[in-house]
Amino acid sequence: MRRKLAAGNWKMNGLRADLTQLATLAEQRGYDVDVLICLPATLIGSCAGLPIAIGAQDCHTATHGAHTGDISAAMLADVGATHVITGHSERRTDHHETDAIVAAKSRAAHDAGLITIICIGETLVQREAGTTLDVIDAQLAGSVPDCATADNTVIAYEPIWAIGTGKVPTTDQIAQVHAHIHARLTARFADGAGFGILYGGSVKGDNAAAIFAVPHVTGALVGGASLKAVDFTPIIAALAAS
Repeated sequence: MRRKLAAGNWKMNGLRADLTQLATLAEQRGYDVDVLICLPATLIGSCAGLPIAIGAQDCHTATHGAHTGDISAAMLADVGATHVITGHSERRTDHHETDAIVAAKSRAAHDAGLITIICIGETLVQREAGTTLDVIDAQLAGSVPDCATADNTVIAYEPIWAIGTGKVPTTDQIAQVHAHIHARLTARFADGAGFGILYGGSVKGDNAAAIFAVPHVTGALVGGASLKAVDFTPIIAALAAS
């Protein structure tokens, strides 16, 4: 199985002065889990030497070219990123990214040597309609490329209705979806049982232990609570203790 991973997504937050939070995390961290912070692209190159993995939040499908304002996976790797998030619901919604686009970005990331964190998850309407697992199936089939392996891909289940809302699915709901993802990956890929499967959506220090006790949850993709070391450290500690 992949090592446990506590991944932070700073989204469109953070200036160079805020990188002191990463230094604080590095000083406090003595836990046997992997820690990753996915930063705005403007900050990635400023993190050389820190004993924390640094990732990006998006990449283009192309290696180079006339794509003003975009950044390729190779460019991210060149400034020190080791991971990149693809398919986050905010990208799918704000930028109309389809499963096919997410798969293409993930392939580009793999070609550049980056590990992808591919996000999937249902809306509240889909949850209430009872179609969650159908949505998950479609996103797994369409967003995860055939070149995915347990070494280059992590799946993040993020129910859209729980992101930044304070609402968290029950542990039974999380268990159902994570078991389903695990089964689908195992059936499709030779090493599918080894894929990391993160949970994301309003993860906090006070609910992390219960979430990490759920089978097939190998870590978390954390938004707001990753911006401050004092908030992220308890989540890391809970993961290490699970």
